[in-house]
Amino acid sequence: MDKQEESAMAQHLLVAADKHDLERLKLICEEKLCNCIDTSSVATILALAEQHHCHELKATCLVFLSSPNNLDAAIESEGFELLTKRCPGVIKDLLKSQVAPSILGKRKSGA
Repeated sequence: MDKQEESAMAQHLLVAADKHDLERLKLICEEKLCNCIDTSSVATILALAEQHHCHELKATCLVFLSSPNNLDAAIESEGFELLTKRCPGVIKDLLKSQVAPSILGKRKSGA
């Protein structure tokens, strides 16, 4: 099984685990997905994290996207357009995670 297949399986299991309140399985799937994040999958995984209240998975995706190269590549992926349509709140969180550190850095250096 390749990385893409493992990611797809973990995504489906996470949805089922959330639906049936299987917290331990949900955490295992989150952990697996945290290790599967790449520029082609991050938008889909981020949407999944938002829809199923996976805070650690969402945070891991946002950290991954804090790299300008990763963000640029992810924006070009098919999943990113879907993310912007289905989860506009995540885009706000992404902007906050990108803008806040740069603003805080300027304030610290300017103070």
